[in-house]
Amino acid sequence: MSGVVQGTLLGDLEDVGLSSLASTRRTELGQGAWVDVRPGWLTGAGTLFERLAREIPWRGERRQMYDRVVDVPRLLCFYDEADLLPDPVLEEARTALSSYYAEDLGEPFRTAGLCYYRDGRDSVAWHGDRIGRGNTEDTMVAIVSIGAPRPLLLRPRGGGEALRFSVGLGDLLVMGGSCQRTWEHAVPKTRKTVGPRISVQFRPRGVR
Repeated sequence: MSGVVQGTLLGDLEDVGLSSLASTRRTELGQGAWVDVRPGWLTGAGTLFERLAREIPWRGERRQMYDRVVDVPRLLCFYDEADLLPDPVLEEARTALSSYYAEDLGEPFRTAGLCYYRDGRDSVAWHGDRIGRGNTEDTMVAIVSIGAPRPLLLRPRGGGEALRFSVGLGDLLVMGGSCQRTWEHAVPKTRKTVGPRISVQFRPRGVR
């Protein structure tokens, strides 16, 4: 897979593992929405990035955009709740998140969607994960960022001042409460030279 970058840009090439979630920091967004951040939750992010970039069956998608069909600007792979995740540490991460957020979420995380941002041209536009239950119910999306940091932006639904979170190198960002209904998030394109990033999104059943 092209785009794999060696060295400290992706974090040290060391054993992969998980740190404590005890130092997770919450920011209240209003209207029942909140976001948690735990920098460096996953250690050995460079090692895991190289494994996932090489071994996952990444695929491109095309989508209708107004009057034409365009390439989705990132590579994708989705693991449904019956699928074995592509690395044992992702299974451990999903279990740890389900335990830590059991009181807030009331159910376990079930699925994992992976996105491969190869360079600054890859992106995702403003959106909320509102397919399924996320359109009408409070829910949660937990994102583990592996690889070079990229900005993840959050803004109130319909527009407004955006909050900026630079996530990568094993960082965890969790959007909860009404966040998918009342806020939008995006990873914008950039002309800056940036390394590749893999985003792992854990979601409960019926949320996309």
